[in-house]
Amino acid sequence: MKRSAPPAGRLKSLAELKSVRIARPQAAATPPRREAPAPAPTEARTDAAAEFQQAVRDVKPLGRTHAGAGSGARHLAAAPHARPHPVQRERDNRAVLDESLTERIGVESLLETDESLSYRADGIGADTLRKLRRGFWVVQAELDLHGHRVEEAHHALGAFLREAVHHGQRCVRIVHGKGRGSRDGVPVLKGKVRSWLVRRSEVIAFCQARPADGGAGALLVLLKPSSPG
Repeated sequence: MKRSAPPAGRLKSLAELKSVRIARPQAAATPPRREAPAPAPTEARTDAAAEFQQAVRDVKPLGRTHAGAGSGARHLAAAPHARPHPVQRERDNRAVLDESLTERIGVESLLETDESLSYRADGIGADTLRKLRRGFWVVQAELDLHGHRVEEAHHALGAFLREAVHHGQRCVRIVHGKGRGSRDGVPVLKGKVRSWLVRRSEVIAFCQARPADGGAGALLVLLKPSSPG
């Protein structure tokens, strides 16, 4: 007796059920893939440091003793600071020295050879200088240059002599000091005043003052008589 075939719809359902049963174990056996987590920042830095150490392992540091051995080190070395060259100061000092030497040569050739280095202009006899030393002429005016700088003293002397001649004064006293308050105790104005007086046309004679009138710290100066009118 023949068995009747199962209905087509049932067989199809059984086939689908079988396929579903078979697919489940396969799906369970292959779980979904997960992305690997990114390396932590610390691990990345460690790897970078390791790579750097690997790259420079054959490099040898330069010792301090070799720092200046190469020609390149000379260029890298700091150049010493050049000191400023005071050109203008040297010129000024040279000019002052030349002027001082010129004044000394010119004045010493005109001064008398006595201890006080007196002076008398051309055409003035020795008797006039002797009278000046003895106080023949009365001192009519005085200029005190204590505390003056050289330039200030020069201007003050010129103005004083012009004023004295204008008023008809013949004998005046110039106090230049003995240099006790100057640097190294050297009387700067003493020689300067003599050199200035020698070059003044109104001065015909001068000599060191007597002790009562200032001694070595002052000069008695005889001026030309003022012209009448």
